[in-house]
Amino acid sequence: MHNFKELKIWSKALELSVSVYKVTSSFPKEDKFGLISQIKRSAVSIPSNIAEGAGRNSEKEFLYFLSVANGSAYELQTQLLISNKLNFLKDEVLDSMLKELDEIQKMNYNFQKILKQNVLKTKPVSQKKETMQYIKSKI
Repeated sequence: MHNFKELKIWSKALELSVSVYKVTSSFPKEDKFGLISQIKRSAVSIPSNIAEGAGRNSEKEFLYFLSVANGSAYELQTQLLISNKLNFLKDEVLDSMLKELDEIQKMNYNFQKILKQNVLKTKPVSQKKETMQYIKSKI
């Protein structure tokens, strides 16, 4: 198990979720149960799946939830692009959010890569602790 609150990827995903809630508050109210709802759910899904994976019993399970978080990130990316095309979201806001999302996706990819190496290799406990310290400092 990992302490998700110590993971930079979780913190960044949480910040993005808050930004999404703030941005969608200015969307047309008649879309409340359509695109707005979808955007909020996919945004919240990213840090939620990172946290759920961190609480699982194995790195293999954690990898699965990181994969789900990655899928939610791509879903959110698509929904933000749709919002921009509908003129709900200004270009500069879209660009800023897409940059944040891109960083989260890269962090997720690198995190998964490190965890996969840990899963494939049977390491002594001391090396696994060193790897987790590295992850906490970088990801």
